[in-house]
Amino acid sequence: MKTTNEPKKKDTRSASHRASTIFAMIAIPVEFIIAIIIFKFVMGDPSNFIDNNPANNPLTGNYLGTVYKGGFIVPLLMTLLMMVITFAIERWWTLKKARGASSPFKFVNTVKGHITNVNLEAAKKQCDMQQGSIANIIRAGIDKYEEMDKVQGMTTEKKTLAVQKEIEDAEGMEMPMLERNLPILSTCASIGVLLGLLGTVLGMIRAFAALAHAGAPDATALATGISEALINTAFGIGTSMLAIVFYNFYTTRIDRIIFTAAEAGQALIRTFSITHPDKQ
Repeated sequence: MKTTNEPKKKDTRSASHRASTIFAMIAIPVEFIIAIIIFKFVMGDPSNFIDNNPANNPLTGNYLGTVYKGGFIVPLLMTLLMMVITFAIERWWTLKKARGASSPFKFVNTVKGHITNVNLEAAKKQCDMQQGSIANIIRAGIDKYEEMDKVQGMTTEKKTLAVQKEIEDAEGMEMPMLERNLPILSTCASIGVLLGLLGTVLGMIRAFAALAHAGAPDATALATGISEALINTAFGIGTSMLAIVFYNFYTTRIDRIIFTAAEAGQALIRTFSITHPDKQ
């Protein structure tokens, strides 16, 4: 039974990685296309501008037209914002599955009780019912526990170390799935501000260049150009803030998941040390 179960878990984990990668590869270009469509046909709709001409200034109080005047940086920032929202939802769903079917704390307490009573079959059954990353890590430790229990001629210390290493290896196998796509959120947090500042600088260059060609200073045109340029900064900072919040939130949840699994693993190791003293 054990030999058939382990490859199945690895295949499931590998399939999950591939699905997450494919999702990211599809989502990013699709969101960029959506951003361009919104920018061109919604924000750039002629009804948002004076004389129904997108080349003119936007109508007073028309925010869609004002954002449109931010230039080609705007759809890039919109893409980043949609990426942050998309991958925040994707990470929420993944970590929800990683927690398992019921409360992780209740599950760990139940498993620790079975382990303390050396009722490994009940502990394994609980892991199979719970599923998720925490259950996978604990199940790997229990399987190693049973394997070491049958080994003769090895000290308890070495057996305990083997169980501990198995738990640590299981944690290492689960971490890539838990942290998958988090670098996208951290990248969006960094690029959002920089891209917004770039859009602002380009917008300021255009505003002052237009003012220079006009000859006489036009305070209204200058103020309009500056406000349009600053749209990019506001957009970029807002996107970056959102990405940072989601990134920190999910890294904290991942740490909590790993800590919860490690806590149950330590209970397993302590039980093994107590119930299997060295026989001289």
